Amino acid sequence: MLESFGRLIIDTDFLASLVNIVIINLILSGDNAVVIAMAVRSLPEEHRKKGIIFGSAAAVILRVVLTFFTARLLQVYYLKIIGGILIIWIAVRLFVDGNTDEDSETGSNTVMQAVRLITIADITMAADNTLAVGGASHGNFFLLLSGLGLSIPFVIFASNLLLLIMDKYPIVIFISAAILGNVGGEMIVEDPVIADALNPDEMTKFSIQFLFVIGVIMTGLYMRWRLTRMKKAIIVGQDK
Repeated sequence: MLESFGRLIIDTDFLASLVNIVIINLILSGDNAVVIAMAVRSLPEEHRKKGIIFGSAAAVILRVVLTFFTARLLQVYYLKIIGGILIIWIAVRLFVDGNTDEDSETGSNTVMQAVRLITIADITMAADNTLAVGGASHGNFFLLLSGLGLSIPFVIFASNLLLLIMDKYPIVIFISAAILGNVGGEMIVEDPVIADALNPDEMTKFSIQFLFVIGVIMTGLYMRWRLTRMKKAIIVGQDK
């Protein structure tokens, strides 16, 4: 993807490419903002900002690293299937965690868990994003690094905004989980193994992705119901 580190020459071409990278990354980072917001929502208020900053920085660093390997990774059989399954698992976990109040762990451990989830999600979702961003950088490492670095404040802003909306309107958590379920389903359908075997048309792809969306929501609701029952049983047992 990147043939060389390039030269740091700031001219109109450099600035135009820089703007392109920032815009592309912002457009393609919506899913990442959703993951970050959902991952930090279960954190204590005083640790949320730290989780967002660390998570956003980790996501951008991964974009830089993955740009060197993306073009080849996209053609690896079963990779998108594995990535899609991971995203669906993350969607269910964040959906459940985002609707429970758990204070059993220390703030630092919880922050690290949130960053770890964000990192795993970004690794699995970043392939297409880094391919587009890498192409816009024209092989210039400094240009790539500058563009992605400038994107960090925007990702942080979007994550904070989503977090505020989720706190005020819990229905957004359902929507966010559905978005991640759709992303996971799309990755599975687009894996070379599935694409070569089924050659699905657009309606088939939509139907499969819709099933994954429903699956994420229903699994999340069931796990929340089961967790609530377990907590009530523990409370009743303690009262006795």
